[in-house]
Amino acid sequence: MLFLNSPSISSPISLAEAEDAVSSIRKQTGSFISQLEKAQGFREIWKIVKETVRRTLGKSRVSMMLFLDDLPLSIGAYHSVGTNNIVLNRALIEIVEETAKSRLQVNAFAYTLLAHEYVHALGYLSENDVRHLVFKISRECFGENHIATTLARNSPWSLLDGARINGLPAPRSPMEIVKDFESPSKDYIV
Repeated sequence: MLFLNSPSISSPISLAEAEDAVSSIRKQTGSFISQLEKAQGFREIWKIVKETVRRTLGKSRVSMMLFLDDLPLSIGAYHSVGTNNIVLNRALIEIVEETAKSRLQVNAFAYTLLAHEYVHALGYLSENDVRHLVFKISRECFGENHIATTLARNSPWSLLDGARINGLPAPRSPMEIVKDFESPSKDYIV
């Protein structure tokens, strides 16, 4: 039986307070959409990843490093457990940049890959759980019909439907670090 003064139930809010809360959520969602549309480079996309994950899951981690490497085209990115590294497939990003219809599509693709690996870095190891969490984060922060949510729901590779990537050899260049990806901090996991 529930009682009105139960500590598990918060006090009722007025209609005006509820409308303000919804308005605030819409403004933040619009802000994330705008930020992703305007993002120029991995550092700006990374800031969006961190904020959307923190907002949705309440967790964050600092001092992450991003590396670009030419991986098999079936691998978008990876995070090695126990490290602060994310390795992003440079060749795949280049293919998306060449075939995408807009900068937003490229940014959404990179966002989805980085968010996936960041959620792994926060300690979620199950691929299935991480996919569901990235979809949840994207839907809550960008809305149901945004390209980032679509890629999280269907797979980042859905952006490449029709692109001829099977059989393309991944070029071999040395792995490179993305400089100034994130500012160093003393705190590791918050």
